[in-house]
This record gives sequence, structure tokens and C-alpha cells, in this order.
Amino acid sequence: MKALFYTREYPPYVYGGAGVHVEYLAAELAKLMEVEVRAFGDQNESTGNLSVKGYPFENPAFNHADDKLKAVFKTLSTCLHMNADAVDADVAHCHTWYAHFAGITAKLCYGIPLVITTHSLEPLRPWKREQLGRGYDASSWVEKTAIEMADAIIAVSKETKEDVLKFFDVDEDKVKVIYNGIDLQQYAATEETATLKEYGVDPSKPYVLFVGRITRQKGIIHLVNAIKYIDPATQVVLCAGAPDTPEIAKEMEDSVREVKKTRDNVIWISKMLEKQEVIQLYSHADVFCCPSIYEPFGIINIEAMACHTAVVASAVGGIKEVVVHGETGLLIPLEQQKEAPFEPVDPDKFAKALADGINQVIADPEMKASMARKGRKRVEEHFDWRAIARQVRDLYQSLVEAR
Repeated sequence: MKALFYTREYPPYVYGGAGVHVEYLAAELAKLMEVEVRAFGDQNESTGNLSVKGYPFENPAFNHADDKLKAVFKTLSTCLHMNADAVDADVAHCHTWYAHFAGITAKLCYGIPLVITTHSLEPLRPWKREQLGRGYDASSWVEKTAIEMADAIIAVSKETKEDVLKFFDVDEDKVKVIYNGIDLQQYAATEETATLKEYGVDPSKPYVLFVGRITRQKGIIHLVNAIKYIDPATQVVLCAGAPDTPEIAKEMEDSVREVKKTRDNVIWISKMLEKQEVIQLYSHADVFCCPSIYEPFGIINIEAMACHTAVVASAVGGIKEVVVHGETGLLIPLEQQKEAPFEPVDPDKFAKALADGINQVIADPEMKASMARKGRKRVEEHFDWRAIARQVRDLYQSLVEAR
């Protein structure tokens, strides 16, 4: 049996959780079967059962298109190019809407079963219109079409499955919950501190850590607004890059600049770091904070937990299935606006609640140590990529046998 992955992200071009998922799932599946990855980029490699080929995203034909529509047009073009090469796989598996049009084309033109992993859902990301304009209508249509014609949909959490059934016309039997995973050997606490020293983080003093993209979804602005309530002795390390839009990039810059007027221990690392660098930051952090306003799963939380770090996170989406409140971390309630989905009814109240949770964990060394220990144990018991790859392989097998 052979699986064909369609994905926007694949190393070395990974900027979010979906890219992390694809990288590790492909590697584990390749131990069980043949896997071909077709990605946005210039990759061209083959090792054992795993082969990877990149397809160019940049296309001069769209140089004069509307700035907000260029990404959509280039995406659709790349998806077509991904199918120009012959397809000999038994199943196609798509990751994020960027690759869904490739999956649609593969199913229609090559007649193979289509699997969609729902890393996020466009109806639950209304802020994407800020980035894509009317292109958001196109991305939503592509996603809806792919999900509703898929032979199987993988939801990365139970709540994501509920969202799929709410927003799309699919049979419940087609939606399978298979969690994200982690490489337990790679993501483990380390004594190394070179990255901390490079960026001016004092390992002898407590710090709270954020890792993620600068986007509405990740709630980074809410954490920045919480800094004024965080104990002044606590360092704040923001490992945040790849802003969605120039507008949110400026908002982030202005917010950090303002908070730095009153405290000098806020460290903003504005580029996406290598894995080993991030693992060092996780390992020495007293608390990892995930202030997301929408999160189907949240791989970053299990990365932190695997590195023996307590988590303070918003109680949304799949995070509630990952972080056990009072055991591996603290879950902060998020009361959302009805007229502006996902945004807090009272942003300052939410920011203060985040800060209170961070302060509580750092002020209680015994609780912090217990959460760190239980967090690692939970990751070992529930989020091992090896077991997850077997679940995905079995799903493929059921589709192939059904045909």
C-alpha cells in the first residue's frame, strides 16, 4: 500500500503545527508502508519508503493580481502542478485547505480514496478575511468541497469532530478522531542553555514562554496585554514570528514596545527557531502559555509538556483534551463574543486571568514540579507518533479494502 500526502508545509518550510504533524506522521508511516509527499517548495529527496518532491509556489503569472488574492491563485496553481506528475498511490491524504484542491483533483482524475486531516476549519477562522479578503470565500469553498467529498476525515480532537459535523454535510461514520503526536525521544528536557544565552534569557530567573505564529488565532496579543499583570520578577519570552498580515505585525510591535517602557525583562525572538533551540526554551521555562482563541489541538502544548514544563492555556478546542486542569497545567476560561466569534467578551479580564494562572504556577514550586512530571507522563501515554501512525495506516487499509 502507498499513501500520497499533499501539503503546503514540509521541511525545511514549516511554520505551524500542521507542518510539524506532516513531517512526523510521514516519517512514522514510512516505517510501515510507502509514502510520497508532494509539498509547496523545492524539495527533492528519497530515503527508504519516503520520497518528497516540492512544487513551486511562486508564479509570475500572478504578479499583477490583487495582493490579497495572490496567495489563493498561487495555491490553486500549485495544487494543479502537484497532479501533473502521474499518481500511483492507493490513497491521497491532504493537510490544510492549501492542499485540498490537489486532493480534489487526485480523487476526480485518478480515482483514489481521499483522506482529509482537519488541522483547522475555515468557518472557525473569520479573521482570515483580514489576510485574504474575498480569497477567504475561495479557501472556504475549497475546504467545504474537499471535506464533503472525502472518503474519510481525520479530526485531531473530539471537539474538532463536533465542529466538522456542525459545519459540513458529512456522515458521522466518516469522521475519525486521531490525535496529533510527538517524537518522545527528540522532545525531552535538556540541560543545554546556549539558546537562552544567545537571546538574553537569564536561566537563573523564572520565565514564561510563548511559541507560535503572530496571528489572531494564537492569541499572542492577549498574552502581551497580560504582561502588566505578571509578576515583575518573571521574564517573558515571546518566540513569535511569521505574522499573518502587516497590520497584525504592527499591532504586535506597538504592543511590545509599549510594555517594554515599564519593564526590561520582556524578550521577543521574532524569528522561527530550529527545533533544538525551541526545546531548550521549553526545558528551562517555568510555565508555557498558550493563549489561543481557537485551537483544534495545539501541538505546542504537548511539546512543552514533553519537556517537563507546566502549561497555562486557554480552555478552547482540543486544548481541553490535552491539558488536564490542575494536573498538567491550568485551563483559563475564555468567554467569547457572539457578534465577533472567538474574541473575548472582556479582553482585559482574559489577559488578567492568564497572568493570574502564570503567577500561581510560578509562585508554587511544588505544584509546578508536579505538573511538569505529570505532563511528561501524559504525553508518553497518549501522544506517541508510533501508535498514531498505526491508526492512520489502519484507516487507509479500511478504505482500500472497501473499494
